[in-house]
Amino acid sequence: MLSGELAELAGVTVRTLRHYHQIGLLPEPPRSAGGYRDYDVGHLVRLLRITRMTALGVPLSALPAVLDDPAAAEELLDELDRQAAAEIERLVARRAGIAALRRSGAPPDLPPELSAWRTGPAVEMPADMARYEHEQLVLVGHLLGEDGAAGFAALFGGADSGTAASAPLTARFYALGPDTPDDEVSSLIDDLVAHLEPLVQRLAGLPPLDAQAEELMDELNRQNLRPVQHRVLRRVQQRLARPDGA
Repeated sequence: MLSGELAELAGVTVRTLRHYHQIGLLPEPPRSAGGYRDYDVGHLVRLLRITRMTALGVPLSALPAVLDDPAAAEELLDELDRQAAAEIERLVARRAGIAALRRSGAPPDLPPELSAWRTGPAVEMPADMARYEHEQLVLVGHLLGEDGAAGFAALFGGADSGTAASAPLTARFYALGPDTPDDEVSSLIDDLVAHLEPLVQRLAGLPPLDAQAEELMDELNRQNLRPVQHRVLRRVQQRLARPDGA
């Protein structure tokens, strides 16, 4: 039979046949008087074995060693089964994460543990500040890592009460501008420190961010906050700093 006939019978393409010849997986058949490859049923059977094993996930590079060695094939199947089980676990975890995001209504690019800490609808937030807050949580989630984000959530539990209590302060912070009186700026700093001190004490249970992480957070703040907002944030951070500098 010709290449096209063999490919159709096996459910592959002629290009696949040529590739198998090139890598030595399928022996080249003799050619007819007209110069065409002349395949027989033996080539079809080997090709069917190849397609069956590749469908199971056997890589082409492993096929020469296992096609004619039952013992090697058994070991490879054990490994493929372990890989499939691990992939199933990953997919189950992914589906669980998707389901959690759907239940919470959280954006998919935020760790679920941190998405609850977004400012709620009670605060009217400018679009640029909403974007900044979102990007800040994305960066914090990455810097904390999966375990750190989970540890953060475990320390603080639900964020509903915390975000509700901070809503007036958040609104005042986002309202800061070049014309904000100095006494209002100083008052906001004092109120933010008083509100955040208990939270910072609980954060002692988490490892501090390293210098690079702090620089990245500060750069994000500089890029997105007004100068007065950045000054307020830096002053609050200075007053809340732990003795170890974190």
